[in-house]
Amino acid sequence: MQVPLIRLQCGANSYEWGKKGNSSAVARFAAATPSADFSIQDDKPYAELWMGTHPSNPSKDVTTGRTLLDLVQDNTALLAPSVAARYDNKVPFLFKVLSVNKALSIQAHPNKKLAEQLHAKDPKNYPDDNHKPEMAIAITPFEGFCGFRPLGEITHFLDSVPALRQLVGEDTAKEFAEVVKSTKDDESKEAVERNKKALQKVFGALMSSSEADMAAAAKILVESAAGAGANFAGGGVAATSGSTLAELVNRLHGQFGADYGLFVFFFLNFVTLQPGEALFLQADDIHAYVSGDIIECMASSDNVVRAGFTPKFKDVDTLVNMLTYSYAPIDEQKMEPRDYPYATLNRAAYSSGSAVTLYDPPIEEFSVVRSTLKGNGSKATFDPLDGPSIIICTAGKGKISVGPSVQEVKEGYVFFVGATAECVLVSESSSDDDEFITFKAFCEVEGHRGASL
Repeated sequence: MQVPLIRLQCGANSYEWGKKGNSSAVARFAAATPSADFSIQDDKPYAELWMGTHPSNPSKDVTTGRTLLDLVQDNTALLAPSVAARYDNKVPFLFKVLSVNKALSIQAHPNKKLAEQLHAKDPKNYPDDNHKPEMAIAITPFEGFCGFRPLGEITHFLDSVPALRQLVGEDTAKEFAEVVKSTKDDESKEAVERNKKALQKVFGALMSSSEADMAAAAKILVESAAGAGANFAGGGVAATSGSTLAELVNRLHGQFGADYGLFVFFFLNFVTLQPGEALFLQADDIHAYVSGDIIECMASSDNVVRAGFTPKFKDVDTLVNMLTYSYAPIDEQKMEPRDYPYATLNRAAYSSGSAVTLYDPPIEEFSVVRSTLKGNGSKATFDPLDGPSIIICTAGKGKISVGPSVQEVKEGYVFFVGATAECVLVSESSSDDDEFITFKAFCEVEGHRGASL
């Protein structure tokens, strides 16, 4: 029988938006497991580390070279019968590290039904028939855009950013403002639906404007941002200052030139995360990452519908028609982790302030646990799970053990832990200030250790 602790070799993808050389956490983590196929190049961007069974970049057993997909399909007990049956003998999540130097595309991921339709129609650009809800957890300071802003903020920007109003059109901007005003403080289902339709219309007007009109408006926008400073965009809004918006316009224009994305972000919440803070994105939610390193977990899919800030295939009509048009302050998009009760800390871990926290999105494909063990000898013992886990170390060093199998763990090491196996992590810090940090993605179908808490 396959030993339920497998060290993995995980592939790094190089995209233009990634951080270069050793500045990329992705590159450093990939290089932690020696491979003849990988060495860090100073001038090459490293964007994503993939951990899982997805065929586009499958993880491999370091010892045998076999793919993780082959291993779990040969021994489905590693997944647990319930998970194997539900998810076609595959790990149901795709676990990633992203290192973002340049903004990713304005994008959303299709729901299950739309994913099936897009895949059947255009398998080249939509390689999967699965949905892709995802969660992002910061491991360095992070910036991004996530979900539509409160409607009053969008109205403010339509009034105070002439280039944006010009591109959307005077009549459309006025109509939107009138709808928002008429539904103020009305939280009825009818009012919400009316707001969403108005938001779709004004956003669609922006995205359907001509390239020539967009380029002319972008020139005006950039000049305004450079000259107005803190007064740009009417001084901004409570969540995003005018000076922050002006800096973003300048930075993103430097990265992409004239682009629809320069106007889209006036519709979206701008979010900053500190290490350990997280976002959850439902399928059909609009977003874009701007900078930083994150842990990302998602349903196993590589479908992306793009509409700006990208040289890749864009599908504007699909994006405009698929979005939920939900609108809310950014705090409602953030995920609040909580204590994970299925891990036991030893006395050294308790006394040092170590912690094990759970990030549990409202879906069944995955949850993520973050373990921070401080000081030498701090230990966390994890109860067995009725499903698979993948663990990555992002800082410090220690040991991992599953039954009689014990292996060292350092930054960038990745392990697969099979179902029904108790897992123990022990810190081997050289000082009391050092932290041994790991992230564990897992799935349980029966007796789920997440949402049922």
